Amino acid sequence: MASFIVKLFALISLFNVCFASRMLTSLVQNQQNQLLKYHKGPLLSGKISVNLIWYGKFNPSQRAIVADFITSLSSPNAAKSQPSVATWWKTTEKYYHLVNSKKSSAFSLYLGKQLLEENYSLGKSLTQKQIVQLASKGEQKNAINVVLTSSDVTVDGFCVNRCGTHGSKSTLVKGKNDKFAYIWVGNSETQCPGYCAWPFHQPIYGPQSPPLVAPNNDVGLDGMVINLASLFAGTATNPFGNGYYQGPSDAPLEAASACPGVYAKGAYPGYAGDLLMDPTTGASYNAHGVNDRKYLLPALYDPSTSKCSTLV
Repeated sequence: MASFIVKLFALISLFNVCFASRMLTSLVQNQQNQLLKYHKGPLLSGKISVNLIWYGKFNPSQRAIVADFITSLSSPNAAKSQPSVATWWKTTEKYYHLVNSKKSSAFSLYLGKQLLEENYSLGKSLTQKQIVQLASKGEQKNAINVVLTSSDVTVDGFCVNRCGTHGSKSTLVKGKNDKFAYIWVGNSETQCPGYCAWPFHQPIYGPQSPPLVAPNNDVGLDGMVINLASLFAGTATNPFGNGYYQGPSDAPLEAASACPGVYAKGAYPGYAGDLLMDPTTGASYNAHGVNDRKYLLPALYDPSTSKCSTLV
């Protein structure tokens, strides 16, 4: 009986993968046939502050990697070379264009506060409820509050079935109901780099290939940026749980998770794709950022082509 159930589950999983593949390669003419359905909820609007809550030990150079990434998202002319982080981010604007054809984007990001929680005020083993508690230390309105946990902090579900999460929380601001969006990402360097920092570490399962050199020379932080980018794309297109997604609302397929393991053209299981390489360091990347930064960012589902879009 157990063997039958396993085989049935494998068959269903294969069907789902094949179905998703067919959807991704088909040309879709209208919004109703999109892989990621719009659930009529509000999207982001206005000027959105991105506030970073650093929980645990991070050195200044590590914090700068993430801060520069945030700045790169909202600075289209700051990167000296192409392809850029800002160019990657523009794919999310296409979802807003589907909702309102008169506007390509209804919001802009800027780097807000950075809060240091270096004394592990909630301990070194956190629940998702405590992650939201930490996120609440940021702005309560027009904000994305990002909680980043250090490599010695465990979080429920981390390294088991997630590398990070995003969501939203209702708040009361000056007597009025409001919401803020939040993201959590953990540093997997010592806990599960093969799960949350691939392709900068040997994968824990699947086809094996040599790990790539991290562009900022920090496997944990470069892995965090990959996951942070994925969750930012999910937050932009599905900020409050009723935007663009497919599947169940508590485990949705979103803009980046619709394109798992794809970072450049030519990608296949175990191979991230034909990436750019820094001739000096040998690091692999696909996006330029501010302050001469280089990053590796995931492919995003492009609603205008119904395909996974890559920078290179």
